[in-house]
Amino acid sequence: MSDEEILRYAAFSADPAGGNPAGVILDASGLSEDAMRAIAADVGYSETAFLTEDRGAGVYRVRYFSPLAEVPFCGHATVGTAVALADRQGPGTFVFVTGAGEVPVTVDDRRRATLTSVGARVSGLAGGDLQALLAALRWREGDLDPALPPRVAYAGAYHPVIAAASRRRLADLDYDVPALKSLMEARGWTTVQLVWREAGDRFDVRNPFPVGGVYEDPATGAAAAAFGGYLRELGLVPADAVVHLAQGDDLGRPGRLTVALTPGEQGVRVSGTAVPIAG
Repeated sequence: MSDEEILRYAAFSADPAGGNPAGVILDASGLSEDAMRAIAADVGYSETAFLTEDRGAGVYRVRYFSPLAEVPFCGHATVGTAVALADRQGPGTFVFVTGAGEVPVTVDDRRRATLTSVGARVSGLAGGDLQALLAALRWREGDLDPALPPRVAYAGAYHPVIAAASRRRLADLDYDVPALKSLMEARGWTTVQLVWREAGDRFDVRNPFPVGGVYEDPATGAAAAAFGGYLRELGLVPADAVVHLAQGDDLGRPGRLTVALTPGEQGVRVSGTAVPIAG
């Protein structure tokens, strides 16, 4: 596949130098799984999205690959792909058939995309897993915010949610890569959602992603959706909350994600802009 057919978009940012870059292949119908994996590794972003089938009426089968593995759902690559389609077809709504289920995405005329995740759910984090996770992160129990208890959240992929008691703790990310990768692979976790609550509806977040071959993901839509489900399930925000996440600042790639909860809706809405990356 030539470089011209591999699009690159920065998601959750209006600046190509910010947010999370994603590779986008709008016609991957002729690519094998091995070829997609090789392209994702060559692109080198945390994920590349491949539209493997156009089912008509704005419905597409999409697969997501990190440099190391396929993931069932990726939020930032979903946003980047939807905006890439809108740049060619005009604003509107697309439906992505992902490994986790159907994900509708609406794009407006300002390149702002809003995806609605599959149904979110939250489960407990076993004490042994928590201790292993903290050890791999090189955190102590005293580093945790007791108001935001550890859980595993899902909205298309699984993410442990671990809340820091201070911004300094969040900023100091220095984890044991082999230990965390091994634990995450054993438990089926995609990233770890590390959070710090700045205010009632504002959080700073970071996402280690060693299972994908990436030390840290700059902006993580799937984890944002899962985190929205976590906040709703634990009653930490109102049922109709709009929550703002800042991510990527510590990497020099600032991104901004908006999470919206709707009473009676099991999915979580995640919004952000995306722009092409030149070259």
